[in-house]
Amino acid sequence: MSSITAAITAVGGYVPDFILTNQLLETMVDTNDEWITTRTGIKERRILKGEGLGTSFMAIKAAENLIEKSGLNPEDIDCVLVATTTPDLPVAATAVYVASQIGAVNAFAYDIQAACSGFLYGMSTASSYVQSGRYKKVLLIGADKMSSIIDYTDRATCIIFGDGAGAVLFEPNHEGLGFQDEFLRSDGIGREFLKIDAGGSILPASTETVANKQHFVFQDGKTVYKYAVSGMADVSEKIMQRNNLTKDDVAFLVAHQANKRIIDATASRMGIEDDKVLVNIHRYGNTTSGTLPLLLSDFESKFKKGDNLIFAAFGGGFTWGSIYLKWAY
Repeated sequence: MSSITAAITAVGGYVPDFILTNQLLETMVDTNDEWITTRTGIKERRILKGEGLGTSFMAIKAAENLIEKSGLNPEDIDCVLVATTTPDLPVAATAVYVASQIGAVNAFAYDIQAACSGFLYGMSTASSYVQSGRYKKVLLIGADKMSSIIDYTDRATCIIFGDGAGAVLFEPNHEGLGFQDEFLRSDGIGREFLKIDAGGSILPASTETVANKQHFVFQDGKTVYKYAVSGMADVSEKIMQRNNLTKDDVAFLVAHQANKRIIDATASRMGIEDDKVLVNIHRYGNTTSGTLPLLLSDFESKFKKGDNLIFAAFGGGFTWGSIYLKWAY
């Protein structure tokens, strides 16, 4: 095949050492292990501890893991993209700092913000760069320090989120492997249901906003769940139909790890068996932009060259979508 496709050629991952279990959360808020597990599928999540450590710390660790495993020369990287909802700083893109720290001195870099769909949207961007022929090595990282924006007295949100990062390298492929198709969507109706009220241009930070806890994540769980179930299932089914894929053609579902019931509903709509559904939500919770690449990092050894992977995600805003990719190694 003469045309260029964009393939993932290496992956890396990182999660912090500190484990916040459901049992620990029982001592912090009015909840219990059975309630959390039944409704979310989460047993524990990782939390980044340490003064001055932000999202970039985890992004750098994930990138370094990829570089070490693949033997990649950082100077050969053309572009570094960081999907994140929790950048280190306003204005200064986290990706720029990450690129400098890993030695990607010849790369340009910027952040992508699409909540839990950030990495999925980043896959679209990275693959487009490679398929255009302009760039040969695009490093895409999904990383979030969700603990920095979570109120640990709010049992509706503190049980869900964790910290983590994953990275993938996109390179040209001439065998027809890699990125095949995408179906991406968004709808501003979701703006009010999953958000942080203060700290943006509408409501800048003040003593009042801090006192009112308006810098933490607010989620209308029931509404978000309803939209997520239908959204992720719809796009995953759509991309299968559009590419004439049956359930037997799909090797694995790589779904955003927000809620086990949402993952199960998506798999059910696609008609695929449980052993084809990649799950690590019980270990990490929802790491937002980090969920998809962490799945790839955790299950890399299961993939075979030519495997059909269906990616799916749903995030605040609302943003959602599905991507069809053929594994390249």
